[in-house]
Amino acid sequence: MIALNPVTLEGHGVRLEPLTPAHHEGLAAAAADGRLWELWFTSVPEPERTGAYIAGSTRYHDIAPAIDRVEIGYTWYAARWQRSHVNTACKLLLLAHVFETLGCRVVGFRTDNINVASQRAIAALGALKDGILRHHQARRDGTVRDSVRYSILAAEWPAVKQRLTARLARHGTARSGTP
Repeated sequence: MIALNPVTLEGHGVRLEPLTPAHHEGLAAAAADGRLWELWFTSVPEPERTGAYIAGSTRYHDIAPAIDRVEIGYTWYAARWQRSHVNTACKLLLLAHVFETLGCRVVGFRTDNINVASQRAIAALGALKDGILRHHQARRDGTVRDSVRYSILAAEWPAVKQRLTARLARHGTARSGTP
C-alpha cells in the first residue's frame, strides 16, 4: 500500500520540492510570466492569492492507497518553460517515484476538456485516455467543466519511461544533472 511523504526529486535539469511559503516569490513570478491566472480554465493563482494557493496545493492528489493509485496534476509552468523539456522531466521524476519507489499500480491525470494543449501534453507522456467525466468540476468562473481522464498502468511504465528518457535525450537533458 502506498504512503506518501514529502520528498525532493531532482534530475534532468529540474528540481521538484514540496511547496512551502518560501516559494511564494518564485511562484508569483512564474504565474506572472504569461499572466497565467487569466486563463479561466486553469488553477493558477493571482499574485495576491499565491499564499493561499501554497497553503492548499499538492501535486500528487486523489490518493487511493487501498488500490495503489495516485493522480498527478495541478501542473502549470511559466510561459517561458511551456513547450520545453521541463514538463517531460518533471513527469519522469514524479512517475519514477510513484512507480519505482512507492509501488503504485496506476497513475492518473485529468484536465479540462477545453484545454487541448494539456490533453496533447498528457498523451505525449504516454498516458492513455480513459474517458470523459461530464459535468465534473467547477471552474473558477463558475462554469462547470467536463474532465478528460488519462492513466498509466504499472505494466506500461517501462515503455513510458523509455519514451520519456528518449525525449529528454533529444533535448540534451537525459542525464541526472542540468542540461
